[in-house]
Amino acid sequence: MHVVGIDLAGSEKRQTGFCILDGMKASTSVLYTDEEIIDKIEEVRPDIIAIDAPLSLPEGRKSIEDRTNVHLRECDKELLKRRIKFFPITLGPMRKLTQRGIELKKTLENKGFRVIEVYPGGAQDVLKIPRKQRGLDKLKEGLKMLKITGLTKEMNDHELDAVTSAFVGKLFLERKSETLGDQKNGIVMPKINN
Repeated sequence: MHVVGIDLAGSEKRQTGFCILDGMKASTSVLYTDEEIIDKIEEVRPDIIAIDAPLSLPEGRKSIEDRTNVHLRECDKELLKRRIKFFPITLGPMRKLTQRGIELKKTLENKGFRVIEVYPGGAQDVLKIPRKQRGLDKLKEGLKMLKITGLTKEMNDHELDAVTSAFVGKLFLERKSETLGDQKNGIVMPKINN
């Protein structure tokens, strides 16, 4: 089972974390452009791609630039109910990330790949491991407790979030996840009883 996890940056000038999870062995890299991401995915041919970025708009919104009072998707409302902190997709820098995520998903699906939206910070909360803000060493230890191998001290925060994203993709394939919001455009999270 090959899973790709991506911690997508809002801009091609910033680092995007990329992880290939082969069984439970993670290997990561830092990429920048959509072209680099797509080339690497075509090389790996994963069973699923788990992207940390909003991949859909709230119902009733035609574009991220629409000036409406609709800011939350159903999956965002579910995160709020569960007291999981996140940035709304209509907030400043999140707009560019959302636009990039939606376009990348469309491109990958047109190439025949299966793509899901994940949220590593929220997944880390559910899995009861520290988020990167508490220290990369603590996050790394938490990922090791999940039996993920291949983690190195050189891995940065984007790569570690990509590892978490890939792990959630693996749980999705194993039917050990749940989708918040609607099934097609929701956020995939680990099941609490895992």
